[in-house]
Amino acid sequence: MTSSTNDPRIVRVSQKGQATIPKGLREKFGIETPGEVFVYEERGRIIVEPVPSADDLHGIHAGERERGEVLQRTRELKNERTRRENERAERLRPSEDT
Repeated sequence: MTSSTNDPRIVRVSQKGQATIPKGLREKFGIETPGEVFVYEERGRIIVEPVPSADDLHGIHAGERERGEVLQRTRELKNERTRRENERAERLRPSEDT
């Protein structure tokens, strides 16, 4: 049975509060190791998001910004990169006709 990155996984939390993000999720979302992630609460859930690379953020602070605008732009950049990666993966996936 193939596991999906959408399938819930149980991970242990150490005495220091550390948890390991499963490899499939790290690869899917481009989380480098060692690396950094954003961790915050939203609607009663803990959210973990990759911190974008310096290349992704180039010029993002230019000019005046509203509160949360940089994080929103960061998410947009990440979503775009994920969309492109998914399209590429779909193109490379062997067809079921063969």
